[in-house]
Amino acid sequence: MTAEWRHLVMLNYEVDPGVLHPLVPRGTELDTWSGRTFVSVVGFLFARTRVLGLRVPFHRTFEEVNLRFYVRRTVDGKVRRAVTFIKEIVPRSIVARVARFVYNEPYVAVPMRHEYGDLGDTGAPDSIAYAWRPASGWCSMRVKPVGRGRVAAPGSEEEFITEHYWGYTRQRDGSTIEYRVAHPPWRVWSVAEPVVTGDFASVYGRAFRAALSARPSSAFVADGSAVVVGRPTRLVAGA
Repeated sequence: MTAEWRHLVMLNYEVDPGVLHPLVPRGTELDTWSGRTFVSVVGFLFARTRVLGLRVPFHRTFEEVNLRFYVRRTVDGKVRRAVTFIKEIVPRSIVARVARFVYNEPYVAVPMRHEYGDLGDTGAPDSIAYAWRPASGWCSMRVKPVGRGRVAAPGSEEEFITEHYWGYTRQRDGSTIEYRVAHPPWRVWSVAEPVVTGDFASVYGRAFRAALSARPSSAFVADGSAVVVGRPTRLVAGA
């Protein structure tokens, strides 16, 4: 699949690693930054989407908001830093069904909307908002980028959160699939105090209530880019 991911809002919450250990795909291990474990609520716009090179009518541009955490796998002495998704929300039911079938990713479809302010002097919209409506009612997040966009510094929290080029998903039989995500490094912006509304905890489950009921420990915006999501490869169960 090819697409553009644009205007990524990343709200990061520190979490007890014990909450995540049962969710870590087999063959990977939980990844941390400076000894801290994070989940991130990430909202962005999918644009110019193609599957196997083909346009999907009425499904090329849409929002996504996901809850994810961070894992790693060592292959031939090299570390593959990766993301694993807890839940991915989109407004198109066919997108959710295809993603569940091909990748077994935890997609659901609910009404969604987004709003961008004018392009400001920072090089980013002066405000970015994503909203989604699960059964519990509308949830939203809104941020205001500040400063100039820059490539995340090596070893920084921004790099840890944004620069992942692999994904891993646990399968129904207990095995794991691996897929590559190719994109250039993204510019990131600091944000003013994020505005969060709605009951995030009810969307993502009781295990995350404590973490997601708190204020984000950090937040920033990434500009995004064209991306290529590779075909999934199944790892041997127990690897």
